[in-house]
Amino acid sequence: YRDGYKAHVAVEPETGIITASDLTAANVADGPVGVGLLTVEDQPVEVLGDSAYGSGPVRADLDRDHHTAVIKPWPLASNRRLGADQFTRDDFPVDYQAGTVTCPQGHTVPITSNGSATFGTRCRDCPLRNRCTAATGGRSLRLTEHDQLLAQARADWCHGIGVEHYRRHRPMVERSIAWIVANGHRRVRYRGVERNRHALTLRAAAVNLRRLINLGLTYQTGWALTPS
Repeated sequence: YRDGYKAHVAVEPETGIITASDLTAANVADGPVGVGLLTVEDQPVEVLGDSAYGSGPVRADLDRDHHTAVIKPWPLASNRRLGADQFTRDDFPVDYQAGTVTCPQGHTVPITSNGSATFGTRCRDCPLRNRCTAATGGRSLRLTEHDQLLAQARADWCHGIGVEHYRRHRPMVERSIAWIVANGHRRVRYRGVERNRHALTLRAAAVNLRRLINLGLTYQTGWALTPS
């Protein structure tokens, strides 16, 4: 869709059937809308998504609703003033119950009420300093409200948990999106979100009908899929 609007869809990854859709202004974030598309589900599901859906609040919402998130995590920020072997946030183990962070050199500091952990003077003569920080005041971390969820997601992804499943099903989802925007439907035809939202709903229904027919939709005593 052209600049100004953004289409959001939820897709059943085995069949490519679009289970829910929405249309918003282009500056609306993907994650919260994606969570909203899952309200049509009557039981928890496995949610596959790219990093646009990988924020802490979105993961927290999925966890609250007992969905299983298989979502590509956001990459960790790096310090351009340090080398390729620099330490990242994940090199600092966090004890969430004790409220402490430990650095690669083994120094442990408390996490403040606003989520900060500062190593300060401990960094002054540290042999690992050139891999850790270029700040004169030493290394500091800022842990967000959803840090534990984000850290677990990165660890799972690093260990390959769900990664192959995600990669296997992503092409089918991308194919459904391609069907949605085919034949000039990348551009909207009306003014205003609501009218274009209705148009997207009709387009999704048409794509689904064609997909169901291709999957073998027939009617005898009732509708059924009979793949050839």
